[in-house]
Amino acid sequence: MGDVLAHESELLGLVKEYLDFAEFEDTLKIFSKECKIKGKPLSKTAGGSLRDSKSKTIQKDLVAAFDNGDQKMFFDLWEEHIPISVRDGDSLVQKLEFYLHIHFAIYLLKHSLGRPDKEEQDERTSYFKTYLETKGAALSQTTEFLPFYALPFVPNPMVHPSFKELFQDSWTPELRLKLEKFLALIFKASKTPKLLTLYKENGQSNKEMLQQLHQQLVEAERRSMTYLRRYSKIQADYHNLIGVTAELVDSLEATVSGKMITPEYLQSVCVRLFSNQMRQSLAHSVDFTRPGTASTILRASLAPGKLKDVPLLPSLDYEKLKKDLVFGSDRLKAFLLQALRWRLTTSHPGEQRETVLQAYISNDLLDCHSNNQRNVLQLLHAKSEVVQQYMARLVNAFASLAEGRLYLAQNMKVLRMLEERLKEEDKDIITRENVLGALQKFSLRRPLQTAMIRDGLIFWLLEILKDPDCLSDYTLEYSVALLMNLCLRSAGKKMCAKVAGLVLKVLSDLLGHENHEIQPYVNGALYSILSVPSIREEARAMGMEDILRCFIKEGNAEMIRQIEFIIKQLNSEESPDGLLESDDDEEDEDDEEDHDTLEADLDKDELIQPQLGELAGEKLLTTEYLGIMTNTGKTKRKGLAGVQWGPDEPLRRPVTPGGHRNGCPA
Repeated sequence: MGDVLAHESELLGLVKEYLDFAEFEDTLKIFSKECKIKGKPLSKTAGGSLRDSKSKTIQKDLVAAFDNGDQKMFFDLWEEHIPISVRDGDSLVQKLEFYLHIHFAIYLLKHSLGRPDKEEQDERTSYFKTYLETKGAALSQTTEFLPFYALPFVPNPMVHPSFKELFQDSWTPELRLKLEKFLALIFKASKTPKLLTLYKENGQSNKEMLQQLHQQLVEAERRSMTYLRRYSKIQADYHNLIGVTAELVDSLEATVSGKMITPEYLQSVCVRLFSNQMRQSLAHSVDFTRPGTASTILRASLAPGKLKDVPLLPSLDYEKLKKDLVFGSDRLKAFLLQALRWRLTTSHPGEQRETVLQAYISNDLLDCHSNNQRNVLQLLHAKSEVVQQYMARLVNAFASLAEGRLYLAQNMKVLRMLEERLKEEDKDIITRENVLGALQKFSLRRPLQTAMIRDGLIFWLLEILKDPDCLSDYTLEYSVALLMNLCLRSAGKKMCAKVAGLVLKVLSDLLGHENHEIQPYVNGALYSILSVPSIREEARAMGMEDILRCFIKEGNAEMIRQIEFIIKQLNSEESPDGLLESDDDEEDEDDEEDHDTLEADLDKDELIQPQLGELAGEKLLTTEYLGIMTNTGKTKRKGLAGVQWGPDEPLRRPVTPGGHRNGCPA
């Protein structure tokens, strides 16, 4: 009670401030009256009306300075009344401030009747240049603002195509509206009552802490299960080793007494000793009586990666699985899709993973060959967003493996469903990422490339890449890589030629993007489309060479060499020469490097967690869906011998971001 009394005045003041802010006028009168009757002191708060009047005056002065082009007055007021934490900490405010500097830099050019006063214009240009070199330098890596860093050096920006939008009649009014909205918001925010601020901060903090603790708990449980399995294996090996050691000691004692050890006995001991390192059939076929054999295998088994045999995962009842995927509850469907994906992503590369994938394919897990109206593939359009997302993740996992791509490519309806899902999806970022990832991996196969080009996917990609800063890193990287793969085909180049200005604008903007992972694909796309004479002409008209040379000054050695190849292509006068990657007359089913890459993103940000007593993952599969002999052998498909280009040249064969990062041939 003592603590309450000590802070009573401040607490009552907080309540009064909130009631005033929320405009509970009658309640505030009664509250103030009752406090006065009971002799409760109210802490004094700044007068609301006085504060409102001052705020409106500041807003009016800032807008007037904007309209009059009074640069000095505007930025003096801006720095005095806009908190530095907002100016430096909020990216949207930084962008607004950048555009405000542009407004004042070109104000005389837009509003002078004749030629603007040279001395005053030079002063404004110098002020803008100083801003770019100091505070504005933070945005130099942002695609949206990169062209404006050339503004102070262009003699007549009014006629330059890069600055065309700045001199349109609508540009200044739109910027003024953004300024007014920001000022109204910032001055209103400064009046936010302390009680509301405390509530928001405390609530958000608790929510974030709970999410973090929950994530840590899930990760700890997964690690615990992994360590438990390892412990069980080590314990079993230990007991086996103790038993074998005891027998060998007995045998040594017997040899002292003159008893001989038979080859059969030695064989049985060695089979037990190496049962975890070798398949049973192989262990029985090795002649352990040959001197040095046992010790050689023992040394090899201790060396990492040598003679290590990973056990095959148990067979599953795929008929029951598919039935529950189609007719089960949404929660069961989600857990099954998750478990089937984990089987692929957590399996050991090699025989174990190949056997899992081959079992999925031979049992037509995704119903790619089914004509039923209700089938597993239809889960891409399920009512449950979780089921949709988990189905997209599983399809992306299939597409990450060469044999999985071959299985999915046998039915064009898979491609059509993914394209529909991609164009419809605007809520779930993870679903769109996985659908896009699957399509990008599909683009390694020529027939699927052709279909995607015909379906107009290039135009969809160009549309979303207009605003790359709104995309996740995964979406941006896979979108650009898919665009490049489609641009490598002559049909794709023809599509690009129809919108040459747009595609060149999008790619030139992406050249300076802060995500450097996309640069090889941007370079590859540019190099490819510049083989078309009409696109080269458009590029020269927009000053593409000057843009490219800007990046030569800033890029690393590899980037510089690739850009030099692009400039050489830009200045070439040759017609398209029908390169291998652009030959549409050959629909080669195996026109891809035969490599598999399962990226970690497939299992990120899981939406569902099992409740107490609920089965999930491998435990769900082996408890409820254990089958008999559904694992089948696999014939390894022979991949292409990669057609190689120099590492400094732009990419000229289809790749995936995962494969490119892992060093697979391009």
